[in-house]
Parts: sequence; C-alpha cells; structure tokens
Amino acid sequence: MKKHILNIKGILTAILAVAIVLGACVFSSAANGFKYKHDPRQNPSAMEDIVEDDEAIYGFRPSETGSLKMYAEYDWTDPDVVESGRQDRIEYHKSVEALYEELEKLTAEGKSIEETARAISKMRNDLRLSEYENDPEGLAAIKARNFEKYGHEEGPLPDELYEKYGSWEMVLTKAFSLNSGMDACLGLYDDYYYVYVAAKQVEPDEPEKADRSFVPVIIIATVAVASAANAFAVFALIRAKKRKN
Repeated sequence: MKKHILNIKGILTAILAVAIVLGACVFSSAANGFKYKHDPRQNPSAMEDIVEDDEAIYGFRPSETGSLKMYAEYDWTDPDVVESGRQDRIEYHKSVEALYEELEKLTAEGKSIEETARAISKMRNDLRLSEYENDPEGLAAIKARNFEKYGHEEGPLPDELYEKYGSWEMVLTKAFSLNSGMDACLGLYDDYYYVYVAAKQVEPDEPEKADRSFVPVIIIATVAVASAANAFAVFALIRAKKRKN
C-alpha cells in the first residue's frame, strides 16, 4: 500500500513539473498590432491548417488545403466576422468542460480505461456536431468533412482511434485535444497553450507560475502515463484539490 502511494506521488510530481513549464516569448503578426505570447508558428499541428496573414485580425487565417479549409472563404480581416467566430469558439471551449465532468463520473463508477475512452470519445464527437446546431450549412460541411476523412459523418470512432494510437490511454487523451490552428485564427492560442503542451503539439517555453488552469492538463497527462488504478487515484486527488481552491 505504501509503495502504491509513493508511485502515485511520483507520477503526480512529475506531471506537475511538466505542467508548470510554459513560455514567455512574444509573437506579433497582425497589422493591428495584436501580439501572442506563444508563437503559433512553432506548432506544426496548428500550421498544418493555417497560414500567416498580416491583414487578418489575429495574424492567421485557415488555409485552403488543411482541415479548416471550409472556413478559408470567410473574411478574416473583418472584425465583426472574426469576433462572431471567436465568441462561438469560446462557447465551444466551455462545452468541453462537460467532458471533464463525465470523466469524473466514469471514474467514480470504477469504469476501465477502455470504457472511459470509448464514452468520452463518443461524447467529444457529439459536442463537435452540436456546435453547429444553429448552423445547417456548417453542420453539413463538418459532416461532409468527417465522411471524407473517416468514412462516416459522426467523426472518428473509438476503435479507429485505438488502431491509430495504440492504447486506450492515448484515445482518451486525444478526446481532450483542441484545434490549435483555429484558436490561433481567433485570438485564443495563448488561452489554451497549456493544452497544446499536454497534447505534445509543442515543447513548453520558459517556466512561469502555475495556476488552476493547469488542472485539466494534469488530469489528461495522468491518465495517459499511469496505470488505470493509479490514474484514477491521482485524478480523484486533483479534483479534490481543485474544489478546495
């Protein structure tokens, strides 16, 4: 029992050490002088979907060849258009909080890593589609994109993700990942930079003080690197700490 506790503490300590390492670089590309603290150009995953544009409100716009090509026709130099998209994106990020609540529920029920990954992965697909519930054209476009990429409209299936990543831990981790390219186009890249670090899209920059916003990162990383028993035990400790704060 003592050894088990020490293992948990060791995992938690290591993850906390990684989670607090964030950057202090400043990047500016937009004509309006907007500045990012963390440079999206250093994130290959983001740059697969976007291109630099000095005239764009936040210095980037979707490329015509990446996974965000359906948004390339929008006017990314129009403040009203971009602000509307930004607010929709913020609401989407808020909806993702439901994933953490479901993860807590499944953990309390003693579900296995596979059961949890399957449930969370499906829920993530549903959330993505629900983002377009008031946008029939957008919904049709995202379903068409999913069909083109995965062969079905609902998005990647858990078994497909398992085959791609090789473990249910990684399937679960990927369910919490975000499109960093879209965040860069909408001025939100710095806000969710810690998630890109956790998802290993980028290497962290210089250290800065940690705060409660890192809790989801620690949860994700814990599940990804620990055994099921240790991961769920650490998760419970972190959630208790977050509530206390």
